[in-house]
Amino acid sequence: MHHLTRAATVAVLWVRGRLEEGRARGGDRGDISITTVIIWAAAVGGAIAIAATISVIVTKYNGLLTGI
Repeated sequence: MHHLTRAATVAVLWVRGRLEEGRARGGDRGDISITTVIIWAAAVGGAIAIAATISVIVTKYNGLLTGI
């Protein structure tokens, strides 16, 4: 699970950095919109949720998968 926590941290830091870049430019609002940030956050969150689900399933059924 440490790997998933790291991925979530990296995603949050990336989004935070992009928002701070946008704020630093002030009036320049053409680079990234809040909609884009929401879509990226949802995509990253979904990917993390899928990875976590796969990890839990593989861990739960690891003994049964060994013989395959």
